[in-house]
Amino acid sequence: MKFYYVFFYSNRSKYNLIRMEQEKIDELYEIIKGASSIVVFTGAGISTGSGIPDFRGANGIFLDKEHKYEIPPEEIVSHSFFYSHPHEFYDFYKTKMCFRDAKPNAAHRYFANLEKKGKNVTVVTQNIDGLHSEAGSSRVYELHGSIHRNYCEECHHFFDLDYVLDQDGIPKCNRCGGVIKPDVVLYEEGLDPDITNRAVSAIMTCDVMIIIGTSLKVYPAASYVRYFRGHHLVLINKEPTPYDSICNLTIYDDIIKVVEALNEKENNLL
Repeated sequence: MKFYYVFFYSNRSKYNLIRMEQEKIDELYEIIKGASSIVVFTGAGISTGSGIPDFRGANGIFLDKEHKYEIPPEEIVSHSFFYSHPHEFYDFYKTKMCFRDAKPNAAHRYFANLEKKGKNVTVVTQNIDGLHSEAGSSRVYELHGSIHRNYCEECHHFFDLDYVLDQDGIPKCNRCGGVIKPDVVLYEEGLDPDITNRAVSAIMTCDVMIIIGTSLKVYPAASYVRYFRGHHLVLINKEPTPYDSICNLTIYDDIIKVVEALNEKENNLL
């Protein structure tokens, strides 16, 4: 004998869920509308909509199920590995961390547009993809550097991403022949103190901080949340984080869906 189980999802429960989500969107809209200065603190989750995988998600760079790495990715992108095994470093770096064709998505553009509308917006990002700047945000503090900046270790001449990706193997300087190093913070390297000081200052003086697409588990960047002294701390992420309890508003959803809902609300009010 076969048994069939039928589950009914009540319209009332669905209505309450939709209402709760809309209430959070409404609250976020009012927070942004009333803010005098906003810091947007972003991680890899804001760029997945641009085709860039995150690091530790189900399909993340460090958990790629299709590739069984003999050496842990965290070791490959370390300072010591770059100097001891530059060929292997660049094989991984070029194929797994550089996305030449990636473009800003709706979330990047949303915060750039807030600035264009007159809002005081500072972006503090853990990402190295450069998409916030490409979207039009003018004040972006890249804690972990950028794939778009590369320097010869000998003569310090600058090279863009295309030059690095178009070179076979280890990219070399076309002036002196020196090895080119990406201006990204590798494991075992410290963050740029000037960038971190500017980021911390922005966080300490803003009245709204919106955390987006980050697990808040990578230090020291994650600890910067503790410097916030403002009125509204907002988290938008698909999964809970260790800092959820200190947030005023948490939205567990994809950031692109959230900004689409914000845009729809604004359009309805016009």
